[in-house]
Parts: sequence; C-alpha cells; structure tokens
Amino acid sequence: MLTEYLPFIGLIIFGNIENLILASQGVVGGVNPKVLGGLSIIAVIIWLVIGFVATDMAMQYSQYITFIGGLAIFILGVQAIIEAVHHIRETKGRA
Repeated sequence: MLTEYLPFIGLIIFGNIENLILASQGVVGGVNPKVLGGLSIIAVIIWLVIGFVATDMAMQYSQYITFIGGLAIFILGVQAIIEAVHHIRETKGRA
C-alpha cells in the first residue's frame, strides 16, 4: 500500500517546507501565532482529506504535480527570504 504513494513523497517533504515558509512569513508579518497555528492546522486537515479522496485520480499526474509543487515551494522560499532580508534591514535601521 505504501508503494502506491511513493510518487508523492516529494510533495510530503515540500509540503512541510511550505508550511515552515508560510509560518515564517506570518511571523515576519506580525500575525497572531495562535491564529496562524489554527489556520495552518485547518489547511493541513483540508489537504489530508483531498489527499485521501483524490490520490487515485492524481496518480497518473504525480510527476507534474510534484514539479509544480516544488516550483511553488521554491518561489515561496525566495519570496520569504527577500521579505525577511527587508525586515531585518528595517529593524537594524531603527536600532
């Protein structure tokens, strides 16, 4: 059974990285951590349900889905780094 999901192992890894990136963007943006945590848990539950329902249909497109997911994670990561650098520069400029 586990071998059926191996094509999506990249998305599992990328999904965890994406969650960390979005959380760091929320912290830099000054979002309430409790709200951010709650929304993160809701998003994970939604993706879990979608994963259980749509995995069989998406199996034939797993390579494309993994590529698009990885590209999205890369773009979000670059965006988070740029925003963090701007935030650090603003913070150090005020000190």
